[in-house]
Amino acid sequence: MTDVAASGWAGFDLARPLVMGILNATPDSFSGGGATQGPSALIETGLAMRAAGAAIIDVGGESTRPGAAVVPPDIEIARIVPVIGGLARDGATVSVDTRNAATMRAALDAGARIVNDVSGLRHDPAAAPLVAAAACPVILMHMRGTPATMSAQAVYNDVVADVLAELAATRDAALAAGIAPAAIALDPGFGFTKRGAQNVALLRALPSFRALGHPVLAGVSRKRFIGELAGEPDPARRDPGSIAAALFAAGRGAAIIRVHDVPGTVQALRVWQALADA
Repeated sequence: MTDVAASGWAGFDLARPLVMGILNATPDSFSGGGATQGPSALIETGLAMRAAGAAIIDVGGESTRPGAAVVPPDIEIARIVPVIGGLARDGATVSVDTRNAATMRAALDAGARIVNDVSGLRHDPAAAPLVAAAACPVILMHMRGTPATMSAQAVYNDVVADVLAELAATRDAALAAGIAPAAIALDPGFGFTKRGAQNVALLRALPSFRALGHPVLAGVSRKRFIGELAGEPDPARRDPGSIAAALFAAGRGAAIIRVHDVPGTVQALRVWQALADA
């Protein structure tokens, strides 16, 4: 594959890691929901993330925490379209965090530019053709099963080799559907059907994922394994550990860092980059 990780993706210069801010329009995210805030407050939160240095605002309307209930696309769409529209009208670059083709279509129509699918376009048969026709950038994540079933599927012969092979197969299916190589970014899926040390092994192996020829996204923010390493059971108090893992991921080649704490992560990355360039 051509190495597009250093040459650009979604119109971005990836010479330095991008920060993607997480904006949940859900009542049941593992790290706190935003549905009760209303669209106006969520738009303000997203714009504050952009002002703090987030290159992309990732808007989702369905929780994908382990055991989460399925959200019908019509409800998902109602939650996110007003938020995406408001952010896009203000010039923010928005990605939609969904595994449903109908939601992808509605989000793109509302101004989203990027599709971020935790199922790697495998959940909905209409998703890959839609993304191919839209010619939009897409993030393909590795996950086995669904949020409702994934906890029982964290069994690997070799977690790095297995996830690499499965994510490469997901990428190949996207290519076969007509999605351009330069449109694809890959996400090893930290915390999704991975436990404890398996996540650490994947972080250390990020150069192997980058070698697949696409930008790599690291979504480690507030994950359970951060809490295990830090001894912090409360997800909302895991930002310092999440920043440490984000810097490690950046040092191992991650091009996009998906986070809850945008200001803290942006500041840490700026200092890390300045020291690396010195």
